[in-house]
Amino acid sequence: MPKRTRAEMIGETRAKLLASARKAFAEKGFAGASMDDLTAAVGLTRGALYHHFGDKTGLLAAVVEQLDGEMAARAAAAGADAGEGWAALEAQGASYIEAALDPEIQRIVLLDGPAFLGDPSLWPSQNACLEDTRRALGQLSQSGIVKAVDIDAAARLLNGAALNAALWVATSSDPGAALPKALEAFGMLARGFLADKGE
Repeated sequence: MPKRTRAEMIGETRAKLLASARKAFAEKGFAGASMDDLTAAVGLTRGALYHHFGDKTGLLAAVVEQLDGEMAARAAAAGADAGEGWAALEAQGASYIEAALDPEIQRIVLLDGPAFLGDPSLWPSQNACLEDTRRALGQLSQSGIVKAVDIDAAARLLNGAALNAALWVATSSDPGAALPKALEAFGMLARGFLADKGE
């Protein structure tokens, strides 16, 4: 068996800590998960956590980024299934909101994330989503599908609407009942950007 490289060992340690944290944060919440439990579950020390993530909050940020990436991939797949153009963009936003029903995403990304990491609109993963929306809107604008509007402002408003709808669903006393209301309102708001010929 070939000897593992340092990069492979580092990657393996990071992956173990991320998997352990993801499980613990989903089950116990960020505040309820102890660093000793996180590290002991995968046979590592607190030192490994500090070395790779700085602290427990840094580990939460890495888990949120991982989950946010999965949400973005799910949204992209929903967009591809919906077709092209406006339908794809709206389906992506709806998929992001629907993710609020996933217990892991609900607890880690939408509840603990904002509580311990601050404003989600400032997270690097959200900036990646914003750039995707900006690019899609720019293409739709060039095709005359959306009204003449500042693309940066429109992208921020659409992303903000999807994010806040997901946060509302996640914190609702009945997320299943809140979801269709959020999706309907998001669709109405989003379609306001359509040019008359695109409706």
